[in-house]
Amino acid sequence: MEARLPGAAVLLCLVDVLHAFAIEEKGDVFKRMACPAFLMFDNAAYLADMTFELPCNCKPEEVSSVTWYFQKHMGSHKATVLTDFAGNMIVDSGHIRAGSDMLKRFSIRMFSLIVFRAQVTDSGHYLCGTKEGDFFYGYDVDVQPTKSITVAFEDEGQHVQDDRTGQLISLFTTFWDWTRCDRCGVRGEQRRIGLCYVQTAQLHPRYRAAVPNVTSCGSKAVPAHFQSLSHLRSPEVAIRSCMTPCRTDEVPEEGVQTISNIISKLGKKPWLPRVPTQFHKQPIGTDLIIACPGARPEHAVAWDKDSVRLYRSRYLVHVNKTMRVFIDHGNHLHIRRVRGRDRGTYFCWREGEMVAGFRLSVFHQARRRRSLQDPETIYAMRIIGVSYIVISILFVVIHVCQCCWRALRGPA
Repeated sequence: MEARLPGAAVLLCLVDVLHAFAIEEKGDVFKRMACPAFLMFDNAAYLADMTFELPCNCKPEEVSSVTWYFQKHMGSHKATVLTDFAGNMIVDSGHIRAGSDMLKRFSIRMFSLIVFRAQVTDSGHYLCGTKEGDFFYGYDVDVQPTKSITVAFEDEGQHVQDDRTGQLISLFTTFWDWTRCDRCGVRGEQRRIGLCYVQTAQLHPRYRAAVPNVTSCGSKAVPAHFQSLSHLRSPEVAIRSCMTPCRTDEVPEEGVQTISNIISKLGKKPWLPRVPTQFHKQPIGTDLIIACPGARPEHAVAWDKDSVRLYRSRYLVHVNKTMRVFIDHGNHLHIRRVRGRDRGTYFCWREGEMVAGFRLSVFHQARRRRSLQDPETIYAMRIIGVSYIVISILFVVIHVCQCCWRALRGPA
């Protein structure tokens, strides 16, 4: 294996983590940081389905509100305005769905732009400025896809990708820190996300990075003749087993404990985890996606069905091509074509603590009698009528042609 770039990796990890999680106090930032004379773009890389924040690090003191712009390519005349020009647009992140339009997945808070559940199509330039078109700060955002992600299970002896080193360009992976153990008291798993980065001396000078000559693989700073090479490397994730003890809560006094035990014996089920539980009914044969409350793709999340642990080593997406129940890289639990045996209680762990339950019951969808006023019935009758008319016209035309052909051949 080629020698890695430890210094670059550590610095890039710190920059990415700060971009992803830190929410700065904006009180004195603008007084101590002057805007650059020429608009520069800071590089930032994320994995698809992550939520990221872009702070507007500088602006004139007289500017009281900012407008964010999205531009796919530098120099393009087409830009998307991310504001309503009447104030900050507030978005409830709990109602965000993957794949929805970016205009429905952002919020502006304290001059910072927050994009929820980012998609690959969100990659591009983000500019902080005014509604008059004055720009103060810019970002070059690279959202890397999860469809082609490389997974390494360290317990099975699998290893991450080797670096690719060429004469003019090098490709390598920058890993984030290991997540916390996703369960406590039992065997859990840790995950480490790695994003693709490139090192070359031919980067565009208008783009800034934490390490000179290093940027993410999908950055617009990479020259066009190198962009095809950057597709040779995909983001990756490493997974390993772990074990951590659970937090010990304060033990109540002896009398209180006795009363609690009596109440439990009078109808409670003390062996069930005491977490908020949601009840849901799902028709058999349909698809279901369950999200862990308050969890994001970068969190340590685990799923159990009743007493069965759904470990990523068996249930991670694409581990098996015929998987019907799997966990995606955004920590969602998918159940395709729900069956009767899928009923039960699904428990969600977040950051090593069980936080929620999801009790699933399934049922057969009753067949509904259709009436002549149903849109589906009207559409079907229209298709049948048009088809009948077309077939009738073809029938008449064919017979007329046959008659004409016989009439012309008769005298001969």
